[in-house]
Amino acid sequence: MSDIRGFTISQLAEKVGIPTTTIHYYERIGLVEPEDRSAGNYRLYSRASLDKLRFIQAAQAIGFTLEDTRALLADESGSVPKYGAVQGLIEDRLADVEEPLKDLRHVRKVLKSALEQCQQQKTTDCCVVIKGLRTMSQDT
Repeated sequence: MSDIRGFTISQLAEKVGIPTTTIHYYERIGLVEPEDRSAGNYRLYSRASLDKLRFIQAAQAIGFTLEDTRALLADESGSVPKYGAVQGLIEDRLADVEEPLKDLRHVRKVLKSALEQCQQQKTTDCCVVIKGLRTMSQDT
């Protein structure tokens, strides 16, 4: 399916499972670039571009931003970054994940408590949870 010299942008997009517009965007911001042109002047991408796009997807799937991904792909000298350079990015993303988890644990605790209250009530009683929510909404 692919040209001997590489993949067209649509072939590359299909293999990675992203829109061609995403690849165009990655080109504009310098994350990927075509390695060659076809006789018809179509952009051609190598296996390295395919691997890079899959790396970008994997990095984004675990919370890295495109800017983070740029740093993960190469340091200032163009070399693969060393652990020390990556550690800060990992710490930043971990902090980004910890805050919502803390909030979710609080919500979970409140909902479990509400469920316990509901389970202790008679089915004909007015729901204390609804009563509490109404009171809270009127106070604000």
